[in-house]
Amino acid sequence: MQSSVDIVPEHSALTALTSELKVQSASSSTPAFSPLYQQIKSLILTSLKAGEWKPGEAIPSEIELAARFKVSQGTVRKAIDELALENLLLRRQGRGTFVATHAEQQVQFRFLKLVPDRGTRGSEGPAQRDIIECRRSRASADVARALALRTGDTVLQARRVLSFGGTPIILEDIWLPAAPFKGLTAERLANYQGPMYALFETEFNVRMVRAEEKIRAIPASDIHEQLLKVTRGIPLLSVERIAYTYRDEPMELRRGYYRTETHHYHNTLG
Repeated sequence: MQSSVDIVPEHSALTALTSELKVQSASSSTPAFSPLYQQIKSLILTSLKAGEWKPGEAIPSEIELAARFKVSQGTVRKAIDELALENLLLRRQGRGTFVATHAEQQVQFRFLKLVPDRGTRGSEGPAQRDIIECRRSRASADVARALALRTGDTVLQARRVLSFGGTPIILEDIWLPAAPFKGLTAERLANYQGPMYALFETEFNVRMVRAEEKIRAIPASDIHEQLLKVTRGIPLLSVERIAYTYRDEPMELRRGYYRTETHHYHNTLG
């Protein structure tokens, strides 16, 4: 027996959604003529971005969301299915649907593609992190372009080394727009025990939901020799990543330099 929510005509939902969609039209990338489930997905994204449901928290049930948006439960389910496939939501059998968080074991290694030659990602345990610096600086032209800022805008610039088994493997230079990360210091980075992206979620309400990477081989320079303990000139893997939050807002530029004597970059394409 269907609930009353499930028999709401889809065409009437379009009228009910019109005003709510207009409110977000300036920031939404979902056109008004898109399928209804895509419009529901857009509304859920708006709530996620606004922090209505925090990382790790349960979102309302499909029935409750269907009543809220005046659509069928099937339409809501299809929207949630897409968000789950994009790792923004996490379904838990018998418990409901939760906002995905980088603190989750299956999510925290999502953007770290370096795998030991012997073992699996995460099998070495958590990396030992050495925060070299975290300071305010002015965005250079290339950093500003990556973060959709103006040249000279204030950014936070951090540098850290990740070691596994006592061996430094990754050197990372990180740039963040200063405003969303007010109060972030080297001490806070060093003292936080979880993944950096989980820190961004819990303390700054910034969730990285996707990333783009460019990969190339480069020769090790003096700074790599000093911090990664490698011979100058040996090949390193250079990985430049731009990470985005909801609505494709660039929120981090990260340049990583990877040693690959005992590790390799692994990606699954589908």
